[in-house]
Amino acid sequence: MSRIGRMPIAIPAGVKVTVDGNTVTVKGPKGELTNSFSSEMTIEASAAEITVKRSSDDPSHRALHGLTRSLIANMVTGVTEGFSKTLEISEGGYRVTKKGSQIVLALGYSHDVIFDEKDGITFECPTQNTIIVHGVDKQAVGQIAAEIRAKRPPEPYLGKGVRYKGEHIRRKSGKAGK
Repeated sequence: MSRIGRMPIAIPAGVKVTVDGNTVTVKGPKGELTNSFSSEMTIEASAAEITVKRSSDDPSHRALHGLTRSLIANMVTGVTEGFSKTLEISEGGYRVTKKGSQIVLALGYSHDVIFDEKDGITFECPTQNTIIVHGVDKQAVGQIAAEIRAKRPPEPYLGKGVRYKGEHIRRKSGKAGK
């Protein structure tokens, strides 16, 4: 059996899990998430834990087993603690400001790049070079962070651009004289 798939998911206090066939709804202090999973997986919820079982050792079932368990665990973590991604804007006069429910990025273009908060995603700008994306859905937080980074990815010569916190950029030397 899958090492990840066979581990039960503990349900913390204050979280309500509803399983209707293969649709799982998780309600917690930070919000509510609903997701449908493959009908080939059996999802069972008791008062204290959720278990995921598969019907056979078919390779596709084995792959879905761990995936389903991880997605449900991320739903439980999201409604209790939430997820966040931190982006850093480095050098080049680039900066970010928060105006109401939007962030406005000055990234060296002739216009400002604007992102709106939506679908339970919120932005925080502690400094003019840092953006923190918060939300309950791990996939949505990662997607919005990737879209922000894609507006001006870090370039390899000077390292200017938007990067994830802790991301290492491989630097190039530029013109190498003989």
